[in-house]
Amino acid sequence: MRSGSSEKRINTLREVTSLFLHGGEQLSEEQIRVFDHVLCMLVSRVETRARAELSKCLSPLDYAPIDVIQRLARDDEIAVARDVLAHSSRVTESTLVEVAATKGQEHLMALSGRANLTEAVTDIIVDRGENRVIRKLAGNATARFSETGYSGMVVRAEADDELTQILGMRVDLPAKHLRELLQRATDAVRTRLLANAPSDLRDEITRVLKTFTDAARGDGFSGRDFSVAEEAVKRMKGLNELNDTSLVWFAEAKRFSEIAAALGLLNNVPTGIIAKVLEGPRADLVLIPCKSAGLKWSTVEKILWHRPVKHGIDSGTLKLAERDYGRLSLDTAQRTLRFWLLHNKIGK
Repeated sequence: MRSGSSEKRINTLREVTSLFLHGGEQLSEEQIRVFDHVLCMLVSRVETRARAELSKCLSPLDYAPIDVIQRLARDDEIAVARDVLAHSSRVTESTLVEVAATKGQEHLMALSGRANLTEAVTDIIVDRGENRVIRKLAGNATARFSETGYSGMVVRAEADDELTQILGMRVDLPAKHLRELLQRATDAVRTRLLANAPSDLRDEITRVLKTFTDAARGDGFSGRDFSVAEEAVKRMKGLNELNDTSLVWFAEAKRFSEIAAALGLLNNVPTGIIAKVLEGPRADLVLIPCKSAGLKWSTVEKILWHRPVKHGIDSGTLKLAERDYGRLSLDTAQRTLRFWLLHNKIGK
C-alpha cells in the first residue's frame, strides 16, 4: 500500500472489498474491525472513483465496517459521500450532524432523503439548506422535526408555493403550523391542497380555512395563533437581524403577524395587544409601540401605509403622524404601553 502504484492500490481495495462482501455477514465484530482497519488505510490512498465505488458497495450493508463508513460519509466529494449519506444504516448520529453542519448543498441533498432523520439533523438542514434541499426534506415522510424546524420551514414557504404544497400534505404537521402555512398561502395553493389531500387532512384544511373566513367577517386578528411569527422574530433577534430594515420588509410584504410579534418582543408586551393596535381604527396609537421600540420614522411610515385596515391612511393624516411621532418622547410611549398592559386598555 505504501510503495505500490495507484492501480495496485485500487486493485487491492477491490479485492479486499470483494472478500468482505462474500461472507462479511458471518464475521464477528472483531473480524469486521480487521477489515475496517485495512479499508480505512486503502481509502486514504486511492482516488475519488475508487472511493465512490466502495461507497456504493458498502452503503446497503447493515454490517458494513463502521469507521470506513464514517470516513466515506465525511468525504468532501459528493460522488463518494452520496450513497452512504442517503442509505447506510451504519452512519452515526454524530457524523450526520457534523456533515449537515459543515458540508455543502449536495451533501445536504443526499441527507434530506435519508430515512428516519432526527430533529438534531433536520434543524441544521432547515437552517442551512437551499430551497431545493428544504423541499426534498419536507417531502421526506420519515423525517422528524422540532418546533424550530417546522417554524423555519413555514417561514421559508412564504415565498415558495411548491414548498407550501409539500408541507401542507404532511400528516404530522402540527395544527398551529398548518394554520400559519395556510394563512400565508395563495388561493391557488389552497385549492391544490384541498384537491390532493387525503380525506382526514382535507377536513382539517377545510376547518382551518373556515376560521379565516369567519375572522375576515369579524375583527381580523381574533383567534389568530402568533406562535410561528413569534418564534421567527425571536430567532431574528438572536441573530441581530430584528431591526428597521426587517420591519420595513415585513410591512411591504404585509406580514403583520411578524410586525405584531416583533413590536411585542421589542417592547416586552403580548403580541395580541400590538395586533389590536395595528388593526384598529386609530393610526395614532400605532406610533406608541413604534416609538417605544426606537423605530425610525421611515419604518413607521411603511407600517402605517400598509396597515391591514379597511380604509388606508391618507397623505394628510400621514403628515400629521410624522409631526406627532417627532414630538412623542420615548418615556411617554413606554409609560403608555405600561398602562395598556396593566389595565388591559388601549387608547385611554
